[in-house]
Amino acid sequence: MQVTIEGKEEQLYGEPPVIGDKLPKFKLEDKDGNKVKTADIIGKVTLISTIPDINTSVCSLETRKFNQQADKYSDARFLAISNNTIDQQKDWCAAEGVENIEMLSDEQLSLGYAMGVYMPNFGALARTIFLVDPVGKIVYRQIVDELTDEPDYDKAIEALNKITKRIDD
Repeated sequence: MQVTIEGKEEQLYGEPPVIGDKLPKFKLEDKDGNKVKTADIIGKVTLISTIPDINTSVCSLETRKFNQQADKYSDARFLAISNNTIDQQKDWCAAEGVENIEMLSDEQLSLGYAMGVYMPNFGALARTIFLVDPVGKIVYRQIVDELTDEPDYDKAIEALNKITKRIDD
């Protein structure tokens, strides 16, 4: 599968999972350096946002937007995943005041390879959104064609609303 970066084609490593697939096995690190495995994510509706680099404008904007949504869903989990280091993610969160979304590091590229969202020539994850149900089945997928574009937030939140309940409803 291909995406573009400022119009230049970039190949993804492998083929990302499709709706109906189970979430593959991978390991990430949380802000405290603890391992977070696929099994740790399953059990709650989860919105997974993969981003190329938290220290870029579009990634920063995207993560802040989902952070604003996260506290509206008591029965959903919001994850932002990049291959930035834990320290880079912590510094960014502190500077931006981001607390509602879980930042996870895929510095080892476990998720990137397992989910086929790593761009080896670019050295970062593609911009994607996956919505996973409590048993680990992918129920929504958005792979942003142009890396410098924002995702379609409305479609992702609409899909989330179909399988969970907002607190303010």
